[in-house]
Amino acid sequence: MSISQTRGLAVPAAITRHAILLVSGTLILIPFVWMVSLSIKPPGEIFRASFSFWPQQFYGIENYTKALTSVPLPQFMLNGVIVCALIVAAQIAVCAPAAYALAKLDFPGKKLLFALVLIALILPHEVLSLPLFILGYQVGILNTYAALVFPYVVSPFGIFLFRQFFKTIPDDVIHAARLDGLSELAIVWRIMVPMAMPAIIAFGIFSVVGHWNSLFWPLIAVRDQNLMPPPLGIMAFKNEDTGSDYGPLMAASSMVVAPLIIAFLSAQRWFVEGLTGGAVK
Repeated sequence: MSISQTRGLAVPAAITRHAILLVSGTLILIPFVWMVSLSIKPPGEIFRASFSFWPQQFYGIENYTKALTSVPLPQFMLNGVIVCALIVAAQIAVCAPAAYALAKLDFPGKKLLFALVLIALILPHEVLSLPLFILGYQVGILNTYAALVFPYVVSPFGIFLFRQFFKTIPDDVIHAARLDGLSELAIVWRIMVPMAMPAIIAFGIFSVVGHWNSLFWPLIAVRDQNLMPPPLGIMAFKNEDTGSDYGPLMAASSMVVAPLIIAFLSAQRWFVEGLTGGAVK
């Protein structure tokens, strides 16, 4: 096949690929655009049959002010930051040594342990909610920050991702570190973790997004409003008697989503590198 024929086939394929990406991206962005649009509209325009992004009467200041004052939204977001930071730190502290052992050490039962990690990847976390709730009750940590953190300390996805990235690091690096007298834990924290920083950043984004948006477990684990994370806190805008106040609700949702978008855009390069690095061996 000539070069001209190859180029002739590549152009339609590229157009098709970009068209699919454009349509997919549009479908993903539509709910967010709608959310922002509703957050700046007065109640009378929210339920109109016809849709327009920009309202005839700008009501954004009122909606966002009410979102910040009618409920302690800053406290909810601070709770989300504390919980997500604790979860990510604990997950890295547990998953990095476990992944190093599965990637670079030889011991009996290694393949079985990795198979269990893969099985844990496909199990929805909700199936463990009842035993976790009973355990939290017996330990006495319900309605605390610890109750929001301890179910997620061990992350099968984190172990899998770190293991795949650690396997791309040459064994000669490990042998040289051992010759220098480093212990296995020192190799993990001084050699492996710094070299796997793209994977750690990618995992951190996944972890923060997942737990920042988590509603099911916080709904079970905490009752104190001062401990509620953002998704549970914005449920305060729902009123069974008077109906939901959709303008402030969408304004609060927009403010809750904004930090995630900013964090992802800021770490986009490391995110892609961290996900693709483990696939190159």
